[in-house]
Order: sequence, then structure tokens, then C-alpha cells
Amino acid sequence: MTKQHKSGGGARRGGKRENSAPRGASQRQLRVGEEMRHALSRIIARDELNDPDLAHHQVTVTAVDISPDLRNAIAYVVPFGVALDEEMDTTTLIKALNRAAGFFRGQLSREVDLRMAPTIRFRLDESFGQANRIEALLNDPAVARDLGGSPEDAETSDRGGARGDEDEDSDGAA
Repeated sequence: MTKQHKSGGGARRGGKRENSAPRGASQRQLRVGEEMRHALSRIIARDELNDPDLAHHQVTVTAVDISPDLRNAIAYVVPFGVALDEEMDTTTLIKALNRAAGFFRGQLSREVDLRMAPTIRFRLDESFGQANRIEALLNDPAVARDLGGSPEDAETSDRGGARGDEDEDSDGAA
């Protein structure tokens, strides 16, 4: 009796797992999401939408996240041909894509072999903007100096003067 209670009702006995961190997407979710991404790209490329807000816009579908039950999907899109540094009002584009979600769902049901076509929502993919901000930070002269700067770089900067003096004192003492 005491041995049964020592185990604490582990994962095999229906208890909670000790490591209850959220798990990533399953292999099936990844495969279906990728297939849906390709299908959405083909549907958008055909330009069959009659929405004036989507008439002259091309979008790139960067990723599709799908729920574990395959009933809900979020498609991440970016406007095609717009420089990443350039600001653009994308709210009208996302709203127009979400208005056409029913059309996309119907087209996906013909293109992707699933028991039930998922409900689709569109969101702006902000990962490219985040990557640009990180790259700009890494290219900042102060950060570059901190990451791999040499003593000569430190002497030429405003904050590095004291460090250069210490190097001269240590060289003179040796």
C-alpha cells in the first residue's frame, strides 16, 4: 500500500505530469499547417477575390498555426513587395482578409483533404519587424563595441577613455 502512494499518481495512472510545460505543435499540426499555407498561397495567387481592399494587394502567407483538433487556424501574412522598414497601414488588409475568411475556407475544403475545413483567421506576421529591430540593435556601434570590440575601439569611444588609461597604466607597470 505504501509503495502505491509513493509514486504520487504519475502520468500512467491518470495524474498530472510533473513537467506540465506547454508542448509544441504535433507533427500532424505542422504538416497540415504547411499544406494549408501552400494552398492559401495558391488561392491568393489566383486573384479570385472581389473585395476592393484586396484588389491591388499581394500578400505572402508566412505560416499557418492550427489547433490540435484541426478546427481553427491562424494564417500569418505580410504584404508582398513592401520594404520591411516602410510603414504601411495593414489593418485594412487584415480586415479584408478576415472578411473573406469564408471564401478561403470553402476553397481550402476543395484543396486540402481534411474531414472538416478549419475556421481561418488572418493576422499580420510581425516577426520580420522584430528581426529588423534586433538587427538594428546588433549593428548599433555601442553594442558592437560591447560584443567584440578591441581596446582601440574603446579608446575612440566616449565611454572607453577610462579603459584605455587603465591599459596604459598596466603596460607601464609591467
